[in-house]
Amino acid sequence: MASRVLLISTNRCGTPDPVFPLALAHLSGALRRAGHEVRWYDLQLPNPPLQEVLQIFKPTAVGISQRNIDDVLIRRRETFFQETAALCKLVRETSGAPTILGGSGFSIFPKELLEFSGTDFGVCGAGEAPLLAFLSALEEGRDGQQVPGLVYRRDGQILINPPQAEAPHTALTLADRPAEIVAWYLKQGAMLNIQTQRGCAFHCCYCTYPLLEGRTHRRRIADAVAEEFEQLQTLGARYAFIVDSVFNSSPRHVAEICEAILAKNLKLKWGCFLRPQGLTRELMKLMVRAGLSHVEFGSDSFCDEVLEAYEKGLSFDDIAKSSELAHQEKLDYCHFLIAGGPGETRETLRQGFERSRRLPGAVMMAVVGARIYPGTTLHRRALAESVIAPETNLLTPTYYISPQLTMEQIFADLQQQAATSPNWITGEPSPAFANFVSRLRQRGVVGPLWSYLSMIQRIWPQQVAPALHASAG
Repeated sequence: MASRVLLISTNRCGTPDPVFPLALAHLSGALRRAGHEVRWYDLQLPNPPLQEVLQIFKPTAVGISQRNIDDVLIRRRETFFQETAALCKLVRETSGAPTILGGSGFSIFPKELLEFSGTDFGVCGAGEAPLLAFLSALEEGRDGQQVPGLVYRRDGQILINPPQAEAPHTALTLADRPAEIVAWYLKQGAMLNIQTQRGCAFHCCYCTYPLLEGRTHRRRIADAVAEEFEQLQTLGARYAFIVDSVFNSSPRHVAEICEAILAKNLKLKWGCFLRPQGLTRELMKLMVRAGLSHVEFGSDSFCDEVLEAYEKGLSFDDIAKSSELAHQEKLDYCHFLIAGGPGETRETLRQGFERSRRLPGAVMMAVVGARIYPGTTLHRRALAESVIAPETNLLTPTYYISPQLTMEQIFADLQQQAATSPNWITGEPSPAFANFVSRLRQRGVVGPLWSYLSMIQRIWPQQVAPALHASAG
């Protein structure tokens, strides 16, 4: 028996660009192939009233995706989950269809968000198989409480079933990305996204990817990934971003995908997150030939002492070698940095500033403090150091700052560094930054904009830098 499923994307975050809800595409693909009827409702887009959609579509079930919890910016601390409770209430009052809350944000805080939102059920981790199993249970008149990853209430308690160990990865078709929704996102920046693997075997102390996707890398077949790249090009995308936590978890995986892209003679430019370790000149050249134009390195620090505290499993020498390879291929590349996390001192900050000069052409994207998420090594450290208490509700954004520093010191040091090094982008986005992004997009610029921002700061520091850093002061 076919069900009617309404999928709602709650993400309204549009800085620096709105992100196509890839999770909904994978859910939609799995549902449609099982014979169910699917409709999307994306809160980024102009839509008819949700009440009207519910009355006309009459869904059997409503899946709600909570992608973001907050902006991960220590001073702003904007949160994005409050609206979900109102959505669940509206669905309940209008249609009576059960609501199932999921997404990466929900999977980090399943009990807290189930209670806060008042939703009927939730799903932790990958949602394709659990949602199909839950719909089957509904059709057969069962309660579905044995579904892997299901979050539910029983006798006044919120319970969580263990997630499926090896979650499948649905291959997408052109039909799995609704044309009108794709058209809206392409109009914002001509970009779409793609995932080539799930899981992360690395151990960064603050990171939730292993909790969300597991520690086993489950890699897609290269030809299927290249087929999806071709789909994005057919849809009109001029740029794609690979959303894997780390694209180069396996050199063989990277090489096979690049060869498959080259075999299709695609012209689509793309970017990705790379771990600054284990790269070779041959692999970097192959990626560039396959369309790589932007690299975002998850480096976190340029000081070995801090890298060890962050449990990165790499050194500054690895970072320097990776940077040199990217520079030799004339790639736009940046390093994401966490200033003030475990092990940070004024001396390690100074060492990082000094060492950054050895990274030719790099842009540095620095944030202050490490967001604490439950279940991470950082969470355990924060408890041990009494930074937080066991009862602390981490749904409210909470950060770890090294006891050797204060937030004000870190911001001051970063701003001083940015004043003399325009390739350092610090602080929090301001209205001037949003206007700058909008103008570049209107002129047809695609891909990440940090390289442009660095260039503008270099050319017009007196006009641009103060506006960009004003919100950090």
